[in-house]
This record gives sequence, C-alpha cells and structure tokens, in this order.
Amino acid sequence: MRTLHIGLRVSDLTRSLAFYRVLGYEVVGTVPETEFGSLTMLKLPGDEFVALELAHRPGAGRIDPQGLNHFVVQVESMGAAVAKLAAAGVVAETPHSPDGSPDFWTSWLTDPDGYRIELVQWPDGHADGMSADDFGG
Repeated sequence: MRTLHIGLRVSDLTRSLAFYRVLGYEVVGTVPETEFGSLTMLKLPGDEFVALELAHRPGAGRIDPQGLNHFVVQVESMGAAVAKLAAAGVVAETPHSPDGSPDFWTSWLTDPDGYRIELVQWPDGHADGMSADDFGG
C-alpha cells in the first residue's frame, strides 16, 4: 500500500495551473467531469507518477485550505528554486536551515487558494524522503 497523490480543490484552474507550473509541475492529463468537477493531474519532472490533482468545479463555493496543514516538495537547490519562483512573481519565505547545517534548507510559500507548501533541500547523501533514520531509528 502507498500514497499515490493528493487532491486539492482550486477556485480558479487557470491561476492554479500557472502557479504550479512555475513550481515545476507538468500536466499529465485531465478528467473532464467527475463528482468533484474537472480533475487535472500533475507530476514533477523526473517523477514517473502523478503527485498532485487539482479539482475544479466552478460555483462549488469557497475553498477552505485549513484542513490540510501543508505538503512538501523536494528541490535540488533552494537558492535556484526561490530565485526561479521570485522571477515569476511567486514569493517564498526566506530559506533557513532547521539544523543550522549549510546544506539542509527549507522555505515556505502559499498557493493562490491558501494551501501551504514547504520546499526542502536535503543534505548531500540524504534519501529522497523521510524515514525512520531521520528520527534516530
């Protein structure tokens, strides 16, 4: 069993697609009509599978991102990622190192509907995700 992707309700599909494309996501495909509205499936370069689904149903009401705390996107270079976002008009918080090391960085940004996204640059040699090793076991 594994998590396949998360689905986010979005109020303006065009605006959200522009934002997520700047972040690096690519459209894999769409499902035009479902009970949730139209679905647009996104993945990041280098990933084989869909990681994010944007669900858009005009007139469905206000989007409330409060139930989702945040999701995390790994970047190769925090400096390059934040600079690319800034050049496209997307503001990311000033990167910081949670443990004070020179190669472990995080930054935060917010999508057009208020969903929080954490960017992470792992230290050299770190796995491509978190595991028990990150917690001493």
